[in-house]
Amino acid sequence: EKAVNLKKDLAEMQEWMTQAEEEYLEKDFEYKSPEELENAVEEMKRAKEDVLQKEVRVKILKDNIKMLAAKVPSSGQDLVTELNVVLENYQLLCNRIRGKCHTLEEVWSCWIELLQYLDLETAWLNNLEEKVQMTGNVPDKLDAVNDALESLESVLRHPADNRTQIRELGQTLIDGGILDDIISEKLEAFNARYEELSHLAVSRQITLEQHLQTMRETDHMLQVLQENLTDLDRQLTSYLTDRIDAFQMPQEAQ
Repeated sequence: EKAVNLKKDLAEMQEWMTQAEEEYLEKDFEYKSPEELENAVEEMKRAKEDVLQKEVRVKILKDNIKMLAAKVPSSGQDLVTELNVVLENYQLLCNRIRGKCHTLEEVWSCWIELLQYLDLETAWLNNLEEKVQMTGNVPDKLDAVNDALESLESVLRHPADNRTQIRELGQTLIDGGILDDIISEKLEAFNARYEELSHLAVSRQITLEQHLQTMRETDHMLQVLQENLTDLDRQLTSYLTDRIDAFQMPQEAQ
């Protein structure tokens, strides 16, 4: 009777593992929304806990069968053979569910990381847009134009590392068919805005550089002219002091 009960327990255990495999490992999941992905992660966590909780039952079953086999070798040997199959299947099921749970957790982590990088770069784009707008109406003064140019250039020196991470993380998820529509839409919107603002910023930078160069050249010309006028004024003052007749002066002084 004990052998019959143990055989029944083995059959029930095998049936449970078959159901767990069908439910957690053989279903085709399509993760088209973050909610679906998050639910799948939580489901696999519960599956892993559920499977691992059966470890105690498997150990008890194993000990009982070995005890029976030691006492009644004739009836226990067949049970040992069935037990070995169940143990092998159980270990395989544990490994596969652990693996899938780890994979889904990595995918979810990848998605969260992508969102974080997008938030960082979006904040930078907002800052860049603000700088472009601020430098569109700069007072026509040398210091003001120079400050505006330096301010814009400091924002444009933003490293490209975050954008590289966004591209790689997004492509990894899209290649896996995970959230591909949502990610493609987000990346398309981000890249379009990045290209537009970068183009505007570089164009504004060139305009400010040219304007600054023109103002510096004009300022230099005015300085030279002022120096010449000062020299001429000094020379004319000297002539007047010496009461020299205008017709006695050089042509340029006249």
